[in-house]
Amino acid sequence: MARKNLDPSSSPRALLGAELRVARERAGMSQAELGERLFVSGAFIGQLEAGTRRMHLEYAKQIDEILGTDGFFARNCAAAAESKYPDHFAEAAEAEARATAIREYAPVIVPGLIQTEAYARAVFRAYQPTATDDVIEELVKNRLARAALLSDPTTPMLWCVLDEAVLRRTVGGPAVMAESLRHIAALIESHRIIAQVLPFHEGAHSSTGGSIKLMAFDDAPPLAYVEGSGTGLLFDDPATVTRHALTYDLLTADALSRRDSLALIESVAEDYAHDEHA
Repeated sequence: MARKNLDPSSSPRALLGAELRVARERAGMSQAELGERLFVSGAFIGQLEAGTRRMHLEYAKQIDEILGTDGFFARNCAAAAESKYPDHFAEAAEAEARATAIREYAPVIVPGLIQTEAYARAVFRAYQPTATDDVIEELVKNRLARAALLSDPTTPMLWCVLDEAVLRRTVGGPAVMAESLRHIAALIESHRIIAQVLPFHEGAHSSTGGSIKLMAFDDAPPLAYVEGSGTGLLFDDPATVTRHALTYDLLTADALSRRDSLALIESVAEDYAHDEHA
């Protein structure tokens, strides 16, 4: 039976996932069985259905053929793939929005979810020194929209390990840094986030290779995201996710306690405030 296209004003990825679940169950197939036909894991199918993974066109065409859905998924996967984020981060950002728990190690800059407007603007201007002001402001707006996730008092649970370099690197100048670190301290003191600082004196550590973001969901298997300059990889393979989770656990073991971390963040913020008025 022919299906209507999805309403683009709604949440296309979530709706596409819901339609996939209905079509799969109508065909009498399990997630594992459909995954086997697509040469992916059953967990991957679960993530498509939960809306935490993007359905690419090659999968959509195969799904239409396997489930007999008259081209529905191929027609609609383009709408579900639309994103206001860069290609390398889009899938992770959209998964982040559905996560119930996020654990993140930040080696260089403040994580996007807890950046202030001025800090985000300085970061984007550094990334794109020749971009127009309109382009930069659109990027800042999208980053602040991501941070709206924290407007919920409890979900997602956000646990950040900040390398001491995040505190010491003067992004945007002393005033911007003082505001940024005070913002982080306020989130900690209001019990909205958990944060630890990994101090320089720990030397080599388990994630010297770069950042890690771990995401957990109520209705889908966990994901791990690692990012470099203009690149990012999202992993759902259980062994890979488990390995990154161990890396994160080792980071928290090497980091300062939550109390000592807060004290250091507040102290460095005061140093920046003093520099601002010196």
